[in-house]
Amino acid sequence: MTSQPEQPETPVVRADRAPRLDPAAEHDAQRTSRPHRAARLEDRVTGFVARRLRDRGWVPRVEPYTGYGSAGWVRVMGRALLAPPTTEADEAAETGEVAASHAVRGWRSFVTAQIPSARVTVTVGGRRHTVTSDRGGYVDSVLEADLDPGWHHVTLSAGGAEVEAPVLVIAADQRTALLSDIDDTVMVTALPRPLLAAWNSLVLHESARRVVPGMAQLYSRWHAANPGAPTFYLSTGAWNVAPALRRFLERSGYPSGPLLLTDWGPTNSGWFRSGSEHKLQALRRLMDELPQVRWVLVGDDGQRDPVVYRQIAEEHPGRVDVIALRQLTPAEQVLAHGTPVPTDHTEPRSTPGGAMVVQGGDGNALALRLIDADLLTVQQRTDRG
Repeated sequence: MTSQPEQPETPVVRADRAPRLDPAAEHDAQRTSRPHRAARLEDRVTGFVARRLRDRGWVPRVEPYTGYGSAGWVRVMGRALLAPPTTEADEAAETGEVAASHAVRGWRSFVTAQIPSARVTVTVGGRRHTVTSDRGGYVDSVLEADLDPGWHHVTLSAGGAEVEAPVLVIAADQRTALLSDIDDTVMVTALPRPLLAAWNSLVLHESARRVVPGMAQLYSRWHAANPGAPTFYLSTGAWNVAPALRRFLERSGYPSGPLLLTDWGPTNSGWFRSGSEHKLQALRRLMDELPQVRWVLVGDDGQRDPVVYRQIAEEHPGRVDVIALRQLTPAEQVLAHGTPVPTDHTEPRSTPGGAMVVQGGDGNALALRLIDADLLTVQQRTDRG
């Protein structure tokens, strides 16, 4: 029996139309001559922890994130980490033999040891690529691919076992898509108040997170009216909680889709990252990568979603059909930003970019507003069978 020749490695596609998601990651890629002291401190701590864990037998692994793409390319995302050697219990959990509803406290997601500058092998449709993680261990690469529209899996490996990452390939003729905020839009988190954010992200069990009433049914209804349209989830939350968010969305009946999160750690230019800038850059990138798509943007009025979404609609006239904002209660407004009124309560019914703005207290109220505005057909059922 003769062995098949190994597939040659292919280069990473550096598409000019696809800038990196986070401006802080751009700084990382540029490798500034003298990074901010916060980044230098984090690098020293990371190096010390990594050495100790390797001495204890920890091995490299990749945490896969959901990617996306279109004709000729895919965006692959993941993170290279050190992990203890796999046990039989771990393997059972990975294959679903342990109940998927098993509750996990959020802080465990943040106990990680990233591997900077790790060489990660990515196999897409039989073609193998080698990419390098950034200083936070993150992989975010646009790669050549020839995949049909729909869901696929790519494999990633950092020297250990291969893992699969789901990738959604969007058809070149797809004309509409939905992008949703997460915090206080699909899930009650009371962000960005630091103590409450810490409680919800680090202490609260996954199973205790509360869904916003009617939102999953609204998304189901919208997808019934727009078959095949993709859903993206955009949040200022940390990549560490991506697995927990995926489980929450699936358990709550939300459609599957790529998560676009951020890194809470220091950057080469400072201690903190800008949540608003993260959302703007992510939306600008999607506008550029999927030029044929018109968007429905869903968020809440307790943070910066009204301002960010309106700016995107003005920058890209005709590309945003609807801005749907969940109105927080006065109590939620106080928790979100310290005052009992919305941050942008004078939002007009339409933006200069041509987007229709609708508001409601939950998914059911938003559905009624969309029906009244002839943006959602009343015949579409909300039940899931």
